[in-house]
Amino acid sequence: MSKVIGIIGAMDIEVEKFIENLSDIEKVTISGIDFYSGTAFGKKIVVVKSGVGKVFASIATEILCIKFGVSCVINTGVAGALYGLKIGDIVVSNSVCQHDMDTSAIGDPIGLISGINKVYLNADENLVSLALSSANKNGLNAVSGIIASGDKFVADKNEKEYIYKNFSALCVEMEGASVGQTAYLNSVPFIVIRAISDDGDDSHAVEFVKFAKESAIKANAIICDMLQNI
Repeated sequence: MSKVIGIIGAMDIEVEKFIENLSDIEKVTISGIDFYSGTAFGKKIVVVKSGVGKVFASIATEILCIKFGVSCVINTGVAGALYGLKIGDIVVSNSVCQHDMDTSAIGDPIGLISGINKVYLNADENLVSLALSSANKNGLNAVSGIIASGDKFVADKNEKEYIYKNFSALCVEMEGASVGQTAYLNSVPFIVIRAISDDGDDSHAVEFVKFAKESAIKANAIICDMLQNI
């Protein structure tokens, strides 16, 4: 069991099943965030509920990389659709971006991350392939594409159109790109897997409450299958 796999989600519904499945479980709290380490599927796994937003997700990912020495990071959760998807569909990141990163006033492209000079950060190709295969085995409709993150709960049709126009993202959420950036800076492979819980427009909040848990279960099913093959 040389590999240590990090699984990170923002909310209880996104990670609680993984925690329940761990054996030989140990809990440690760092920076106010609880980390649960144990074994499942013959592998060492560390599961963390980061909290909502990019800062919490980045802190949790950094700890996974530095403290626990994970060999890869899997970010699981739900997201709002931007284009061509329906509730329950799965988006597997081929790359991630931050739709609220904007230094265009000084001539930069919208979304450029200063210091590394990238707008998009690529997910690990092997993990992407494995996730798509796992989705297929579970009978789920999954596509690979860009996932956009920002510190805002998008519930406006105009914002939805802005994000799609500028980034060609398939869905929007609040943590994945910061997980990706932190993993990238630590040279750790990552992937973001999101189940669509709402359509990202004015009905967003109602749909999210109704479908978030059901959608999270679908994303988790993919990851459980992946863990047997990583």
